[in-house]
Amino acid sequence: MKNYDVLVIGPVSLDHNIDYLGNERKEVGGAVVASGFAAARSGNVTALFTKLNSKDADLSQRFAPSGADLYWAESKATCSIRNQYFTADKEKRACTSMGVCDAFRFEEFSHIDAQIYHFAGLVYGDFDSQLFIDASRHGKVAVDVQCMLRHVEPDKTMAFHDWAEKKEVLPYIDFLKTDAAEAEILTGLTDRVAAAKLLHSWGAKEVMITHNTEVLVYDGKEIYTCPIKARNLSGRTGRGDTTFAGYINERLHASVPEALQYCTALVSLKMETPGPFMGTREDVLNYIKEFY
Repeated sequence: MKNYDVLVIGPVSLDHNIDYLGNERKEVGGAVVASGFAAARSGNVTALFTKLNSKDADLSQRFAPSGADLYWAESKATCSIRNQYFTADKEKRACTSMGVCDAFRFEEFSHIDAQIYHFAGLVYGDFDSQLFIDASRHGKVAVDVQCMLRHVEPDKTMAFHDWAEKKEVLPYIDFLKTDAAEAEILTGLTDRVAAAKLLHSWGAKEVMITHNTEVLVYDGKEIYTCPIKARNLSGRTGRGDTTFAGYINERLHASVPEALQYCTALVSLKMETPGPFMGTREDVLNYIKEFY
């Protein structure tokens, strides 16, 4: 059996991205794409597990440039999301669900051995809380909390709601990632430092909160921050996924501040070009030398 540094788990999405000028771009996206490319192209032994209806897309060409090993299962439907951006910086958007894939089950990927199970979902229902508990018996668990907060409403719009089981499940999570808005939904706090400390007190071992100016990590001892230094935002989509993947994989061999600097430089570089990260680890290290 091949041993992986990380297994990134989540649905691909048939994305319809419309910028503030009305330009539309269709592509196979999703958190698993941005996360998988960031992990594998940083030099980590990476596996991806996704689900889709095979009639909708050929994944082999999409993921081949990543260098990750691809595993997948059939789903009745493929996740599909329409993202309408209202500003040039892509900070404001409206998301509409055009399809939701079947829920993931641990037995579907239990044969894949990994040090970290990175759950990169898109909407509530992709994963249930038991899935994280099951994975915690086999390796470290990393969760981007978006998929536990973003719900598909009856009219197919998406809205964020608190995670009812958070206090029961957070103790099983080694790495928790939120953005500033999601942290406020979870904790009721607008102060990112206070929110990170509260989420840690509920059981998450390392908490990452992303913001458009910086990335913050709290490990229960120190608050660490690192500024984003992207020279343009043409590749804004996938920012959080890239950051989180870069961080958790660096933590396999680096300290918190070292991993934080790597992942922040990684996402700064990635945001300068649309699509998932296509550079190398050396590119990121050179970026650190130049800008950090």
